Amino acid sequence: MVPSMPWLELSLTIRAAEQPRVETALEDLGALSITLQDADAETPDEEAIFEPGVGEIPLWNQIVLNALFDADADRRGLTAAIADDLPFIEPANIVWRVVDDQDWERAWMDQFKPMPFGRRLWVYPWNIEPPVEGDIVVVRLDPGLAFGTGTHPTTAMCLEWLDGQQLAGKTVLDYGCGSGILAIAALKLGASRAVGIDNDPQALLASRDNAERNDVDADLQVYLPGEAPAVPADVLVANILAGPLGELAPTFAAAVKPGAPFALSGILQGQHEELLVRYAEWFDDLDVRTMEDWVRISGRRKA
Repeated sequence: MVPSMPWLELSLTIRAAEQPRVETALEDLGALSITLQDADAETPDEEAIFEPGVGEIPLWNQIVLNALFDADADRRGLTAAIADDLPFIEPANIVWRVVDDQDWERAWMDQFKPMPFGRRLWVYPWNIEPPVEGDIVVVRLDPGLAFGTGTHPTTAMCLEWLDGQQLAGKTVLDYGCGSGILAIAALKLGASRAVGIDNDPQALLASRDNAERNDVDADLQVYLPGEAPAVPADVLVANILAGPLGELAPTFAAAVKPGAPFALSGILQGQHEELLVRYAEWFDDLDVRTMEDWVRISGRRKA
């Protein structure tokens, strides 16, 4: 048996407005993963966000941010670097501890259970075997790749939407692919090809890895923005943020065929009205679906 390797975990309590700057600084210092929790929750584990959107600020006022580093990372050097890069963080708020790899993975798996989306689509963690029989489509994810799992309402609404589409033989564009979950789900639901686009190279690696685990890697191509071939897609799904969605409307219009169905999410309630006006220039049959505080917009490219 290969022995499990420990990790060095950093915990910081910060204000929501500080989260983007802190997260960027920690990633620059070598953080391997970052999770966010509500600092005021009675049971923080139940409030963890494993898949915050790119640049997305949680709705909590106070956040506990946990970052994982290699076990042999220089704790003293990292503390000094944090003090230099983030002078608003009090030294007393910098907490380090060593966690076992086994404990970290088990904590993740304890929170991630099989989840249904729509009529037949299910997402399973890699450690749980799906049933052999039954009319279900299963996407399996690696517990080590904890962003983009379907636990967030924006991802859940996109998975639900994909389950209701006729995807057989079609090309699906997944903009902001993250873990690749939406592109992989589309392929498992019958799409012949999927294209994933993300501005994070780590997301592209995660998408490829998860696609291979689901035996659809031959049909998934991933690219950084601007690098994908200009071939119009049959279906578009984009789970990012309201601001970029507004800016990308003409890009999306050019990226899909006339009549192509699309779904957008990553939109907070109150942000969708402006997007409806923006997208009406190129898209018809606009529809709004809400889950908790989040919105999904769907429709079709004008003919």
